Amino acid sequence: EFSGNPMSITTVNKAIEAANDPVLIESASQMREASRAWNDKPVLGIDTEFVRERTYRANLGLVQVSDGETAWLIDPLAVPSLDPLVSMLDDAGILKVLHSGSEDLEVLLHSVGTLPAPMADTQIACAMLGQPLQLGYHNAANWLLGVELDKDQTRSDWCRRPLQSRQLHYAAMDVLLLPQMLEMLREKLEQKGRWGWLEEDVGRMQQLARRDPDPDRVYLRVAGAGRLKEENLKVLRALARWREIRAIRENRARGFVVQDAVIMQLAQEMPGRPDSIQDIDGIHPRFARRYGEELLGLISGARADASPIDKIQFLDDKQRAQLKRMRNLVQTKSKDLEVDPALLASRKELEKLIWAEAGKEAPPERFMGWRKAVITDDLLDIIR
Repeated sequence: EFSGNPMSITTVNKAIEAANDPVLIESASQMREASRAWNDKPVLGIDTEFVRERTYRANLGLVQVSDGETAWLIDPLAVPSLDPLVSMLDDAGILKVLHSGSEDLEVLLHSVGTLPAPMADTQIACAMLGQPLQLGYHNAANWLLGVELDKDQTRSDWCRRPLQSRQLHYAAMDVLLLPQMLEMLREKLEQKGRWGWLEEDVGRMQQLARRDPDPDRVYLRVAGAGRLKEENLKVLRALARWREIRAIRENRARGFVVQDAVIMQLAQEMPGRPDSIQDIDGIHPRFARRYGEELLGLISGARADASPIDKIQFLDDKQRAQLKRMRNLVQTKSKDLEVDPALLASRKELEKLIWAEAGKEAPPERFMGWRKAVITDDLLDIIR
């Protein structure tokens, strides 16, 4: 059980009761009033609700803000301007608290135009105190505060109006406990000298949120790319780049432009005639008629492309032995520190460290900072 100072029952109950009467913001005047209330708050919890099924970018449905006593639910489809929200997110005097904030950051950046700063993430904080790195908000609230939260609106359509009362209650509860949770977590982290760890990892999360996928490298994510020969891989690169650019321009999910399996089959077979395009499994005749000639041009151009291409690398026997020793070290260190091993390094991240060292490159940025002395130097000793 969590051994920090217990929150008073009154404080937690007050937050829970506030979820029954959240402040729904649908006008400029309500936005101004909320903004005035935020100005003197040192800590605010932030959350978003969004829909991302058929679109490349998530569609923002709601932004929740709370000081632990009031839940303000901002309807971005109704308010004429989100400028007061932007001002608060940018206010250096207000610490913004999120839980598992990576998707929220992406949504806020592309919907509102800014990222919350300064910021803390309670999911990462929990992991630095021994909880699983992927600990959900509901489980974190239960661990820290003994509060059981409802999960029944997880898959709601947050862009459909009007929002139902049960949705508003759920959205309010998703943010009301964040300030209290951070207060407990901060005390423990500071006792262990790990508050700086949290600040560093949150800063890295913010940097990643600002990086869009490179259209020239998205082919490396397609399942099966590692099995292709170089010529086929260049075709896959061209097709994946074409799909990425179109998905961004049309704001459609990649799979709704064309599925992975289709571009993989095109890369494997490299058709040279329009009728061959129509024979590819999963290609709709209308799609073939509309884009067939364009795809044939991409395939032909890629086959003639003499530029180098990055291939998916596979570890050799020596590197696999190194990886095994590195993973054992991560397990040992995580037990000593009483943290989730994934907080130190996942298998994929360890592989990236091996490849960086093999290419005489600097370690990936994640392995610098607080991790360098904690584990990176020892991992590099294994590789070297």
